[in-house]
Amino acid sequence: MSLLTPMAQSLRISPGLAGQAVTASAIVAIVTSLLIAPSIRGADRRRVLLALSAAQIVSNLAVALAPSLLPLLVARLVLGIAVGGFWGLSASLALRLVPKRNMARALSIIFGGGAVATIAAAPLGAFLGAHIGWRGVFVAAAVLAVGALIGQAAALPTMPATVATPLSGLWHTIRLPQIAVGMLGVMLMFGGRQTFATYLRPFLEQVTHLGVNGVSLTLFVLGVASFAGTTAAGRLLTRNLRVTLAALAAGQAVAALLFVVLGASVTAVLLLTALWGFAAGMVPVGWSTWLTLAIPRQAESGGGILVAAIQVALMIGASAGGLIIDTLGIAGPVIASAVILGLAAIHTLYALRPRHIA
Repeated sequence: MSLLTPMAQSLRISPGLAGQAVTASAIVAIVTSLLIAPSIRGADRRRVLLALSAAQIVSNLAVALAPSLLPLLVARLVLGIAVGGFWGLSASLALRLVPKRNMARALSIIFGGGAVATIAAAPLGAFLGAHIGWRGVFVAAAVLAVGALIGQAAALPTMPATVATPLSGLWHTIRLPQIAVGMLGVMLMFGGRQTFATYLRPFLEQVTHLGVNGVSLTLFVLGVASFAGTTAAGRLLTRNLRVTLAALAAGQAVAALLFVVLGASVTAVLLLTALWGFAAGMVPVGWSTWLTLAIPRQAESGGGILVAAIQVALMIGASAGGLIIDTLGIAGPVIASAVILGLAAIHTLYALRPRHIA
């Protein structure tokens, strides 16, 4: 995302077309997350992860060498397979690598890695792009992926499939009552957050009247707080998962309303951003933990459904926020976000009561 401008200039395309490289990988990631479990069937999961890491290396190198838009998009489709496959399997593999009592902590480590990458990727990509060019940045990304591949090859045990997951198994998992109520909560929580989060920068510029440096500082606070929440999730979620998930949604809803009331105060906005980010960092760990506890035997197909539900919710939330901000102004997405997150809190608290857990 931080390299779209130089990529567009180098390939002689518009920034909008260059941005489709992000869209292409996201769409493929959604499909792959759903189909990865039935596609790999009886394959050793260690080999699958190594293959996904290899695909990431190939994708980054192909992007670095792409002479035009079409090869670039094809290379990004390969990345979508790697991303969707990894996150679709992450919860089920964590379930196999650690005892069930350590699931929340294991998932907080996995998502913590993603949080660190999210904080570092955009500024580091922009910095390196100015010195070694955008193609050099993708070569560097390929080198990092080689390091990940070597680390996985050295550390991961053999993980043969316990039971093959046919495509019919995916359909069976989707129809489970606990999955239906859970995924509704997931989509409300992630969609509600994204309705405002996508338009946080315009809010900071128009309401808080922050310049570029102030916006950068606020976004940095958001990233650090998200990482802190992800790190703390392993300990905080082990006490009462259902109530904690509901409290996270309620906390974000209250924070969104306070943004409207206190948005002119820089200090208040920084504190609210930290609260928002801390809660947001815990949410993916919480829902992944719920999934492994609710349907441990269908964790692979369930993990794919979870990732797909999150991605679809993010896209809907961003689109809805755009329509609302154009219609109602800058406060519209914030209020809508608070309402949706409030509904998410109520739904989670009542719908995930013990009778819904298998």
